[in-house]
Amino acid sequence: MYKDIIEFIQNVYNTKEFIPLHEPRFIGNEKKYLNDCIESTFVSSVGKYVDTFELEFAKKVGAKYAVATVNGTAALHISLILADVKRDDEVITQPLTFIATCNAISYIGAKPIFVDVDLDTIGLSPKSLEEFLKANCEIIDSTCKNKTTGKTIKACVPMHTFGHACKIQEIQEICDEWHIALVEDAAESLGSYYNNKQTGTFGKLGAFSFNGNKIITSGGGGVIVTDDEKLAKKAKHLTTTAKIPHKWEYVHDEIGFNYRMPNLNAALLVAQLEQLDTFIKSKRDLALKYEELFSSVVDIDFVKEPSNSKSNYWLQAVIVKDVKNRDEFLDFTNKNGVMTRPIWKLMNELEMFKDCQCGGLKNSKYLEQRVVNISSSVVI
Repeated sequence: MYKDIIEFIQNVYNTKEFIPLHEPRFIGNEKKYLNDCIESTFVSSVGKYVDTFELEFAKKVGAKYAVATVNGTAALHISLILADVKRDDEVITQPLTFIATCNAISYIGAKPIFVDVDLDTIGLSPKSLEEFLKANCEIIDSTCKNKTTGKTIKACVPMHTFGHACKIQEIQEICDEWHIALVEDAAESLGSYYNNKQTGTFGKLGAFSFNGNKIITSGGGGVIVTDDEKLAKKAKHLTTTAKIPHKWEYVHDEIGFNYRMPNLNAALLVAQLEQLDTFIKSKRDLALKYEELFSSVVDIDFVKEPSNSKSNYWLQAVIVKDVKNRDEFLDFTNKNGVMTRPIWKLMNELEMFKDCQCGGLKNSKYLEQRVVNISSSVVI
């Protein structure tokens, strides 16, 4: 059975050589824009490509403002600061996520609370969120207070796993009811929609990533999106070391961060953004092929886009239903030149977060033991 899967993937990518999980494609104006950027000598955080990218990205996702950052973690870190998360506050998120989600919360000195995911989205469950809040929290003076810890729950950070939208509109409504700021971790979901609206644009702020394995990449890079002009200006200020604009003086009015995206990276991203629709079409076509393949495999289910959504299928994923077979599948595929990987270890099981408060995490544990990512590169 696994041999047939290997042969299928080799045929899709037309190679018997090693097939990585996800590699970037540079098939457009990348070299042209990079050369132009180099010739301009503006290769750092000031330059026309940074401005162009921010304008074009905001337009692409339907946000009013976009602020480019050095990576997605920095984008999420600043977004949480702008959402008024402070030291000793609490932030609700999901345990089944990449470590960057929890790192960004921890940089502020805040503490994550882990709430379960839905099986169909692999993202934060609105039902579990509401159950946790009703059981553990109360609203005092328009603030959500955790009755167990006595601390303020300031924000909620759902993550759209592998590009599949969580039930973000329902989460938004719950957050509004409980006076909790919604900050979306959309690192993996550029080009994914829920109810025809781009993920990352439902909350007060959204953060995207352009790491080397993302659907479009600048090697690193991230971006903050918001419809709030005041927050956008503050984001740009904080990510530029909080320097007061002046022709020659260096005056900084608060603690800032050296988080601005270099023009060189932005040049690459402008070209990549031009290819986004092509990349998404390829990934969705690949998903259809995988769906057909795994429909005849008894023990493995292909992860399809949830209802009311359109996924970018950034990373294709399967669920190995018999947990005993997952490692066998991982071992066979990797030994035979097709890279696969398991989903992340639950955040609440890591040493740094083992003392964090949790809701019931039944779905998260089930998925952690069974989900495997398979070859997901754009087919050209």
